[in-house]
Amino acid sequence: MIGFSNGKTGDIKMATQGQVMKATDVQSSAIETRKRRAQWARFSLSWAVIGTFIFLIWLLFFTELKAESKDLINILVGAYVAVLAKSTDYWFKDKDDPEHKESEALNTKTT
Repeated sequence: MIGFSNGKTGDIKMATQGQVMKATDVQSSAIETRKRRAQWARFSLSWAVIGTFIFLIWLLFFTELKAESKDLINILVGAYVAVLAKSTDYWFKDKDDPEHKESEALNTKTT
């Protein structure tokens, strides 16, 4: 039995182990949902970056542009190389996700 307060002064109720486990399952489910949404957001953002880069390359090499416009597209392509490098670093380097740390903390707290 674990004691907890419902917010009122001096009113303490006792929770059973099953209620605590149920609360942990709800928290774990919320963390997993947040992980899934974050993964899809990152995936979508990466595809948007790749699509923009391909569009800029297409503009640079396969369309007729004025010299001033071609210079601007060239600058944008150079800037997007750095964006692609950061995207690659994100996907292929080890990282610490806050959701992963939170789920580890939740798992160690319940055991």
